[in-house]
Amino acid sequence: MAVEAFIDGLVSRMGDPSMAELNTTHLDGRLASDEDIRTATLAMPFLSDRRLVIMANPLARLNNPASHERFIKLLDGLPDTTALVLVIEDHLHYRGWDVLKPEQWLMKWVPTAGKRVLVRECPLPGAREMPGWIIKQAQAAGGKFTQEAALALADHTGSDTALAAQEIDKLLTYVNSQRPVEMDDVALLVVTGGPVNVFKMVEALAERNSRQSVRLLHALLAETEPSHLFGLIVRQFRFLLQIREILDEGGDQNQVVREFKSLTYASQYVSQARRFTQAELDAVHHRLLELDEAIKTSQVPDELALELLVAEITH
Repeated sequence: MAVEAFIDGLVSRMGDPSMAELNTTHLDGRLASDEDIRTATLAMPFLSDRRLVIMANPLARLNNPASHERFIKLLDGLPDTTALVLVIEDHLHYRGWDVLKPEQWLMKWVPTAGKRVLVRECPLPGAREMPGWIIKQAQAAGGKFTQEAALALADHTGSDTALAAQEIDKLLTYVNSQRPVEMDDVALLVVTGGPVNVFKMVEALAERNSRQSVRLLHALLAETEPSHLFGLIVRQFRFLLQIREILDEGGDQNQVVREFKSLTYASQYVSQARRFTQAELDAVHHRLLELDEAIKTSQVPDELALELLVAEITH
């Protein structure tokens, strides 16, 4: 949501929407060749002052020093008429970002570029911040949420702001923005299958209970889109991995609460994290990244990817 809003703001500043569309190019770093990138970024704008190039997954194929040097050379040579936006998905740990660490090659280049570069971080709201985010989004859309309704919706969506925005729109439409959305409205209209149910499935995975894991997976798939469910599972294991790191460094439940600013289900999360070793969680996280790549490149259907994950962990 924050990334989309930032890009929408750039597009709006380009003036005439029809000209803005003509001068905007979308690229995917997993598919675009070096020539595709050069062509898009070095082209002159058409009847406009600037071109906008939005590149998702820019680091996908930049996996060796030679490719790093070529890409930085391209960045250094960008004309003033081109605005290049690199959209990089990252994971925020209590110790900082996973990918864009200060010593990462692209982040080491940023200070050398001076004012030509803007780094905009768009972290997802934490569990404590999410209800407030929901209330503000509803207000921006001309509606209202009670505190209880915002808490209930946050329990269902976690930090998935895109899903929460869809549910906010649906709930405001239901009440016609004539009254605040209440907790009963959330219970009536919002599909279950959020973090709490995913928590139960991960608990079954931790017990290596294949039958129970498969049963819960299919129950969740009956209520939730596979792509959304996959995201919830990624979120759950990422959370457990971070908690395991805290525990292995001598922290306790109070430390977890302080780091994540969340009291909801803290004891359950800590208990579940203790049922995996750091190596096991690292392996699951790595496998989730592989499956995510396979899904996005259409190598494996998302539902099959979930079934593979359950089978691999429980066996």
